[in-house]
Amino acid sequence: MLPLHWTSLAYEALIDDKDNTTVLFVKGLNLRPERLADASRFACVYGWDFSRPKYLLSSTAISVAQEIVRCRTPLSVLNLNPNPVKVSVMVRPPRGLPLVLPSVARPNPLPPPPPAAAAAHALCACTMLRNQARFLREWVTYHARVGVGRWFVYDNNSDDGLELTVASLVSSGFEVTRHAWPWVKTQEAGFAHCAVRARQARCAWVAFTDVDEFLYLPNVNRMTSPAPMREVLARLPRMIGEVRVACHSFGPSGRIRAPARGVTVGYTCRLASPERHKSIMRPEALDGSLVNVVHHFRLGDGYGYENLERAEVVVNHYKYQAWEVFKEKFYRRVATYVADWQEKGNEGSKDRAPGLGTEAIEPPDWAQRFCEVVDTGLRDWVVREFADPRTGRLAWEV
Repeated sequence: MLPLHWTSLAYEALIDDKDNTTVLFVKGLNLRPERLADASRFACVYGWDFSRPKYLLSSTAISVAQEIVRCRTPLSVLNLNPNPVKVSVMVRPPRGLPLVLPSVARPNPLPPPPPAAAAAHALCACTMLRNQARFLREWVTYHARVGVGRWFVYDNNSDDGLELTVASLVSSGFEVTRHAWPWVKTQEAGFAHCAVRARQARCAWVAFTDVDEFLYLPNVNRMTSPAPMREVLARLPRMIGEVRVACHSFGPSGRIRAPARGVTVGYTCRLASPERHKSIMRPEALDGSLVNVVHHFRLGDGYGYENLERAEVVVNHYKYQAWEVFKEKFYRRVATYVADWQEKGNEGSKDRAPGLGTEAIEPPDWAQRFCEVVDTGLRDWVVREFADPRTGRLAWEV
């Protein structure tokens, strides 16, 4: 069984087909978020037994940041297919002997890219989730209509039948893949892993969102297009590597239970002002370090970002749902640098729900909170677009 809780471990690795470098994901480096570390203090080591240093291959680190180490892959390792060796990181402290971290990571290549003749995906989506299978079909079905063609689902220890839901979506014609990602509090690393996969899968753009977040174009004329988000992205200059989309946070909208017809129809009252933003990235524009935080990445040299106007695109974030759903957020936060809600750290953070403490105790007025503006725009469009004209059932209703 893989160790899910740890303090020091190289836990995942891949070979980046762009330059054949090894990208290694490591817990225990204790590096600061959004900062590049001194790569000269680190090296990748390859072998079968890390307790016998003279039998290890070593490679200089190219970049080190957060939990991500990138190294040049030795040719002898590249020629091993399938790759039986493990890879870890050697840390050279200012004083004392170098330290090699324990590892369960193997530097395996990604699946082969699509044939050159195959159409590239104009827009893909990446998400990390735990026990949210019941929301996935609505999220995938909706986003297929607005232009997403490929979905990467990172499974963070779900036990609610997610594999069956993904299989059902695939049988319905959606290109969805599930990637087991059991590592606790490693969302940034998982999204970096996904960014490399998305580029290799020939995704022109990839949206990093949660399954309670829906891209919405308020202009109803734009929404009549077969794939409106693709049109928005197609007009952008080549050197725009990221677009940022403001998030409208919706509240429980008077509900005490999760809406049976889905979040887009069930929640219609939100806060007036947007909270934060979510990003859609060109994978090819990302900095090689893959530094990222709160769903956006550092861009490579020459690339910039653009803020999309709210009149053009927003994210409807069904953040404060009925209590039976919302309370699950107290179980564990997936981001590395975000405190779990049972902890007292960062109690004023926007990541937390205002007015809640560190225990999952429902406030008496929860169902009425976070309701400043009634917004039925997306609900009305969803009913028109996805309801069966004979039965009235939405496309994702079981």
